Amino acid sequence: MAVIGIFDSGSGGLSVYRELVKVLPQERYVYYSDAANCPYGEKSALFIRRRARFITEFLLDKGAGVIVVACNTATAAAITTLRQEYPDVPFVGMEPAVKPAALGTKTGVIGVLATAGTLKASKYLNTRGLYDADVRVVEHVGQGFVELVEKGILDGPEAEETVRASLQPLLDAGADVIVLGCTHYPFLRPVIERIAGPGVQVIDPAPAVARQTQRLLEKHGVSIGLGPFSVELHSSGDPAALKRIYELC
Repeated sequence: MAVIGIFDSGSGGLSVYRELVKVLPQERYVYYSDAANCPYGEKSALFIRRRARFITEFLLDKGAGVIVVACNTATAAAITTLRQEYPDVPFVGMEPAVKPAALGTKTGVIGVLATAGTLKASKYLNTRGLYDADVRVVEHVGQGFVELVEKGILDGPEAEETVRASLQPLLDAGADVIVLGCTHYPFLRPVIERIAGPGVQVIDPAPAVARQTQRLLEKHGVSIGLGPFSVELHSSGDPAALKRIYELC
């Protein structure tokens, strides 16, 4: 039976884990939070690649048969390198869901909330370039979003104020579809949707990532669905945040 390894800069990748469990409920999961180095958004690509290698080795030692890079910033900075250096390991990465947003907009304006690292990465820029001739893509860093989630502040006045500051410029620009380009952000989705209002669609790419992981397991002939379910949580920093968010999944 496969061990599915998952890693993120912190607890945000649990938004992907909870979607994985929906489609692959009888698997063993090992999750690694690099909380000691969170957030990744302003870290250099070189630093993130070094951490990604270390965490990959950790997950492989735990028996991972597939590794989900449940972090947009780490995907942008490191997944190409990981695939080159570990050619026998299937890796699944994140990508802001610009395509479904472009197809779903009625105003012709889509908003992308992401980290600075994701928004300047060539992977994202190439994807955006496929659609920005047809729709207007407006972007904003979710300033303080990751920190909120890591502290477990998912609602209330502080969360509202922080989310509104980054979301309002996208709404003011006319965006009627908002793409969540960081795996931490879905934990703030209720606040985002409340501020955005009923006329704005919010897209989380995690369900698509879960389905892609299922396809990869089947393609590589890895046994799936044999059980029993188990999960291990590991953190390079304080495990309290990871446990707190896990209990919400």
